[in-house]
Amino acid sequence: MANTYTQLHIHFVFAVKYRRAMIQKSWKDNLHKYMAGIIQKQGHKILIINSAEDHIHLLVGLRPAQSISDLMEIVKSDSSAWINNSHLLPAQFNWQLGYSAFAVSKSGVDSVYKYILNQEEHHRKKSFNEEYLELLKENGIEFDEKYIFKDPE
Repeated sequence: MANTYTQLHIHFVFAVKYRRAMIQKSWKDNLHKYMAGIIQKQGHKILIINSAEDHIHLLVGLRPAQSISDLMEIVKSDSSAWINNSHLLPAQFNWQLGYSAFAVSKSGVDSVYKYILNQEEHHRKKSFNEEYLELLKENGIEFDEKYIFKDPE
């Protein structure tokens, strides 16, 4: 649409189902490249992807023509299919239900980029559960802790 200008940066976080440590160092870079391709094919700009064994972070420059939920559905379903079809694991791979998406101001992009870049070092000191609760609190998102790490039945 003419005369439409946006600058939307979103920090996505989602975990492996049951927070299992299934993302392996031997293929995680290929997973990141595959996800970057999905995001770019959808017309968005990937700024950085990084993961730990049980979760992943994405920083995306989002175009407004596609909803966040539609993008996440495609990224998660296509990447889990890639992992399973590539026979990278002896068991079925699935992402958890849902995701978190945090808006990032232009002035905050650099610090979020560095935060995502340093995931391996970061998780030597803090678990995913601790990190996730901290992110929710820092972003003012209300939640019930007894449900936050359980998948719905």
